[in-house]
Amino acid sequence: MKLTLRVWRQKNADAEGAMSTYEVDGISPDMSFLEMLDVLNERLIVDGEEPVAFDHDCREGICGACSLVINGDAHGPERTTTCQLHMRSFKDGDTIDIEPWRAAAFPVIKDLVVDRSAFDRIIQAGGYITVPTGSAPEAHATPVPKADADFAFEHAECIGCGACVAACPNGAAMLFTSAKVNHLNVLPQGAPERETRVLDMVAQMDAEGFGGCTLTGECATACPKGIPLMSITSMNREWLRATRKAGKR
Repeated sequence: MKLTLRVWRQKNADAEGAMSTYEVDGISPDMSFLEMLDVLNERLIVDGEEPVAFDHDCREGICGACSLVINGDAHGPERTTTCQLHMRSFKDGDTIDIEPWRAAAFPVIKDLVVDRSAFDRIIQAGGYITVPTGSAPEAHATPVPKADADFAFEHAECIGCGACVAACPNGAAMLFTSAKVNHLNVLPQGAPERETRVLDMVAQMDAEGFGGCTLTGECATACPKGIPLMSITSMNREWLRATRKAGKR
C-alpha cells in the first residue's frame, strides 16, 4: 500500500503546530497503525529528520497509552484502540490525517503526544478503597450480587485512554470519571468512601478544565471498551445522593 500521511507536528507545548505531509510505501494491510508509523519514523531517521513523537506502550489494547485522532475519529474508523487498528481498514492511495487528542485539559507535549495527567489527578481524588491492614480476608467472605459484580466489571474495563474526551464536542470527561466512580461505588469494598468519592472526583474533574457534559453520546461511541452512556446517569444519581446526604449533616 502507498499512503499519504498528513501528520500534526509540534516541537513543544509552546510552539505553533502544523500539519506536515509524508508519503509512505510498502505498507502491509496486516500492519497495525503504530507499525505503519514506525515505518515512517525509520525513514525520517535515515533521512536525518526528527521522528514523529506518539504515545504507545503495550500495543495490545490494554494500557490506554496510544491516543490518535485519525481522519477526525478518536482511535480511527474502527471501535478499538489505535494500536489494535490495522492498515486493512484503509485503501491503497488513501490520505490519512493524524492528530493528537484535542481538549483544553490535554495540552500537547510534542507532535502527537498529549499530557493526560489530569486523569491521574481525578483518580487520586477518590479512585481508591479503604484497605485495612492485617491478613487478607477469605475470598468469599463478602458476597457480591452478580448484577453488582457485572456492573462493576463493565466499568472497570475503562483503560483511561481519553478517547471519550477527544470525541466529545465539549471536551468533557464524564464517561471516564463515571466509569471510575461506578466500578467502586457499587461494591461493598467501596462503601466507606461512596459519598466522598463521587463528590471529590467530580470536583477534581471540574477543576481540571474539562468541558460540560450535554449527553451527546459521542464519548460512548468512541470508547474502545464499550463503557455505556448510562454510566454517566448512574454517576449523576450518586452525586445527587451524596450532595443531599452532605447537606443533611
